[in-house]
Amino acid sequence: MRALKYILSIGLLTSSVSCNKFLDVKPLESISDTQTIFDKSSAETALRGVYSALSNGSYYGTTFQSIGYLTGDNIQWTGSQSQVQEFINKKVNADNSTIGGAWTAIYRTINRANNVIAKVPTVTDPLLTDALKNQYVGEAYFIRALAYFDLARTWGGVPLITKPTANPTENSGISRSSQAETYTLVLKDLETAEPLLPATTDRYRATRKTVWALRARLHLYLKEWAKAEEYASKLISDTNYKLLKPYNSFFANDARGTQESVFEIFYSSNETNTHRGQWQPQTNGGTRQWAPNDAIVALLNDPKIGGGRSTLVAKDNQNRWYGNLYYRTPATDPTYVFRIAEIYLIRAEARANLDKISDGLADLNAVRDRAGIAAANATAKDELLLAVENERRVEFALEPHRWFDVVRTGRAAQVFNVTDANRLLLPIPVTELLIDKALVQNPGY
Repeated sequence: MRALKYILSIGLLTSSVSCNKFLDVKPLESISDTQTIFDKSSAETALRGVYSALSNGSYYGTTFQSIGYLTGDNIQWTGSQSQVQEFINKKVNADNSTIGGAWTAIYRTINRANNVIAKVPTVTDPLLTDALKNQYVGEAYFIRALAYFDLARTWGGVPLITKPTANPTENSGISRSSQAETYTLVLKDLETAEPLLPATTDRYRATRKTVWALRARLHLYLKEWAKAEEYASKLISDTNYKLLKPYNSFFANDARGTQESVFEIFYSSNETNTHRGQWQPQTNGGTRQWAPNDAIVALLNDPKIGGGRSTLVAKDNQNRWYGNLYYRTPATDPTYVFRIAEIYLIRAEARANLDKISDGLADLNAVRDRAGIAAANATAKDELLLAVENERRVEFALEPHRWFDVVRTGRAAQVFNVTDANRLLLPIPVTELLIDKALVQNPGY
């Protein structure tokens, strides 16, 4: 189990702290989903538990991320498990253990966030100041918003649980809300979190700027172009964030917490990131069960398309390509949740849809320039939108955006040949349907 290592001396809000302090936390298994909160120390522990659940191997550690990788068209599965191949084939069954594990992990994260939201404001401890209470609750609201955002884009409408529960059966009987209602809760949580959080730069913990990043992404999904542009601009205009050159500056040579990063998840030698083992080949101590396919390897190695992004892939001693974003020994690689490159491409897409072609093109070309490739010259809306889509595929070649990008833009039939619209959402895990008769399966499953 994986405890996130960035709830430090809890009043610290900058990212310049020594990383060894991240080790001073209790392991995840010692943190209850309903951690008793009665003073400053127990409030810190409960919040640490929220981040720990977010970083867990079944959520942003590996499993949920793999849904985004495997359902796109950049990654191949080299193993033999038929349930994993279901994602590649885009015909996932309700008894798939990957979706079951991710669903459970996300709701565990939500429950821990609910616990902090409900209990921290009631604590009477002079050490737990109002400012700290606001910060902790704001962080919990942000993480709950991210969790429901991930549920909505993966499964559609889900049960909206906003109070802490002691055991899973307490959630029984809550019917699914619509996808629109779920996104509405995400926005409400972000609006609640923003004024509670400090306006500082912290690449490992939620701040107002982290809220802006998720709002930019959320508004893009909702096709609220002006809002997406507005929140992306807040981050792009902040000098604490920068597209670094060369491309691999944000991850190579054990880099972490660079100006490229808006929000990343910290791992340590004691609490490792299992991404690494899935990507690296056997000669590097991995399994290479996820590997870049021929199509994305060709794009990355094309100097006119990939540019410096060719460093995302490498060959092993058997002349096989493997992904090299997660490479460290021990596996202390961060998980990148928001990078400033995504924010530029969000704004480029939003501006294209607002018919601000030259402005959108400038954002796209900022990302291309950082990659060391020539500027694009799109002159029409549809041309620019396609250029942004193609750029996102290469920029985030080994990050789990591709499936969600193509689905949200309505291009799954053209790009993935998915003609059954029911397959654009995953099935509710059968284990959840058996537990709770109030749950209704997604159509087509």
